[in-house]
Amino acid sequence: MKQFIVLILLIIQVKGHAQRSILKEKPPVFPECTSVSIDSLQQCFDQSVFNHIYNEFQVPERVYKENYKGEVVVLFEVDTTGTFRVIYIDAMYDELKKEAIRVFSTFPTITPATYNSRNTFKQYSFPIKIPLVNQKVSSQDLAKANKLTVLEQQAKREFDSVTAQTRAFNKPNYKSQLNIPFVHSDYAKFDKEMNLVGTNSHTSAKPFIYSEVSKYYDFNAENEKLLQDRKTWVGRKLWNENFVQLQTDNYWFTVDPVFDIQMGKDQDADFSYTYNNTRGIVIQGGFGDKFSFFTSFLESQGRFSDYFNRYAETLKAAGPDPALIPGRGIAKRYRTDAYDYPVAEAYLSYTPSKYFNFQFGHGKSFIGDGYRSLVLSDVSTPYPFFKINTTFWKMKYTNTWMWLMDVRDEVLEDKAYKRKYIGNHFLSWNVTKRLNLGFFESVVWDDSNDRGFDVNYLNPIIFYRAIEFETGQGAGNALLGATAKYKWNDKMYLYGQLILDEFSLADMTGGEKSYKNKYGYQLGIKYFDAFKVDNLLLQFEYNRVRPYTYSHNTIVLNYANSNQSMAHLWNSNFSEAIVIGRYHYKRWFANAKLIFGVRGFDFDDDVDNYSYGGDIYRDYYDRPYDTGVEVGQGIRTNIFNGNLQAGYLLNVASNMKIFGDVTFRDFDPDATTSTTYKNNTVWFTVGVRTDLFNWYFDF
Repeated sequence: MKQFIVLILLIIQVKGHAQRSILKEKPPVFPECTSVSIDSLQQCFDQSVFNHIYNEFQVPERVYKENYKGEVVVLFEVDTTGTFRVIYIDAMYDELKKEAIRVFSTFPTITPATYNSRNTFKQYSFPIKIPLVNQKVSSQDLAKANKLTVLEQQAKREFDSVTAQTRAFNKPNYKSQLNIPFVHSDYAKFDKEMNLVGTNSHTSAKPFIYSEVSKYYDFNAENEKLLQDRKTWVGRKLWNENFVQLQTDNYWFTVDPVFDIQMGKDQDADFSYTYNNTRGIVIQGGFGDKFSFFTSFLESQGRFSDYFNRYAETLKAAGPDPALIPGRGIAKRYRTDAYDYPVAEAYLSYTPSKYFNFQFGHGKSFIGDGYRSLVLSDVSTPYPFFKINTTFWKMKYTNTWMWLMDVRDEVLEDKAYKRKYIGNHFLSWNVTKRLNLGFFESVVWDDSNDRGFDVNYLNPIIFYRAIEFETGQGAGNALLGATAKYKWNDKMYLYGQLILDEFSLADMTGGEKSYKNKYGYQLGIKYFDAFKVDNLLLQFEYNRVRPYTYSHNTIVLNYANSNQSMAHLWNSNFSEAIVIGRYHYKRWFANAKLIFGVRGFDFDDDVDNYSYGGDIYRDYYDRPYDTGVEVGQGIRTNIFNGNLQAGYLLNVASNMKIFGDVTFRDFDPDATTSTTYKNNTVWFTVGVRTDLFNWYFDF
């Protein structure tokens, strides 16, 4: 009986102690909660806080437009005077943080919390769901949350807060420092906007940076026009979005698979079909608004039209590999009659101010407004480069240094390819609202005598010809060039180029057609919305390059990389006329191209083994004569190349397209050699491709 009485007394004592603990601690009290029982005071406080937020909080326009769904977590304090003070806010948008601070500044002063009848402060964690909905809520008393301090609470939330910062992907690449993948048909979509009369744009040095073009062309608006209403994740990823996309206030990145799957038929080939099987990945992103990065890796196997395969094998590098795929790289044998060729490209792009952009990476460049370029083109394989773009007033100045290779057997050193370098300057000047002039200079040098990369050529504002004389006549091969563009009106402009490798005015005026006159020129015109048809572009271009241009008597110093020209696809000793039409409607597109040309090739027999000026890898001292040099000399070859392509844009974010393509080729030489032979074929192809670069098949 005594034990039972002791137990009863103990229970009464514990209960009384618990009641006293509750009574001696009371939460802050809003006026509307004064008549509420003490057991319900905390619930009333929480609901009053929410009601005030619900009535005062205004969702920022940006958050509303991006259809954001999430929450804002506010750590706040009610001090000993009953005043609200924000301690910390965790939110994805800065606009949400600012709005939360504003709302809490409008809270009235209330009765403060008490402990043992004395005023005390209280700290709470309070979630605000976005979009706002009327709901029952409860705050978390930080003093009771494992007795952690505010800083400890923030630290424990650090990982989740980083995740919570991610927000709706709003195409940050469209205003980034990334290069727009240089594809002729895609650049045609904003060519007109970049060349309106009165714009201060510079359109010769390519690829363009998104932040440059976005001043003239609204990528977001054009993208919105193409989006399809897809509700499922698979549908959005297939038609509208990057495969992986993440964005915060400070950084973003995307990841996309890359495919180039083609099947075709060459009517003139012995094998049954052509194909290309490319798989890869592209990763791109940015940190802040000044730094962007891009990387891609592609693994490919392919067998192309017979004429293309034969040409690829004439470009083969030293060693066992059978071919070099033009524009791509060295290829290994795949099965018995196909090729395996991996390609990797990457670069970093940094724009510290509106005046400068720096790029370092592995890729290609292009200078000009035409389909071809006689000064710098993208027809060779990718190479390491460092580029500086300087934009000021009405000028843009581009400096590019390139690390190239000569991959022929005769220049191997210890079984390694010969290293060579190119440095060039290009100054674009908008003289008037309509007229643009460009000035180009370049020098090629190699690492002979352990010379390596000559620091003499690092100065970005020097004249290379002057340095060449200072360092020795045989130190490098210098070229000079010029470009011009005249905007006839908002729908049409004329453009041209001139390249000078060597020039003798005395020989020019003497009428003897000397070999010393190594030059080329380009004339062209573009017509937008032709004949009042929206999005129809018509283009005509004429190119002519005299024999021996781009070559050198020290053959490693030619203007070439990995057995391919750094300028025109046809090297030199040619003339050609090109007609191009491009049209797009919503996601549909069509391109047509006609090329009529004349080329001069070398003979390959013992009787006539002279260089006639078409092969820039030959020493021009091997020429048959000094005068009477004409375009088309040697084996004169008439060429017709026609191409028609049509397709549909599958994914607007990754630029994946489905297409059909037909190429007509008539190659008619005056004589036949092992590499120059008559060919008349039709090549049909269908496929799906992520369009990231220009494929050139018009050899």
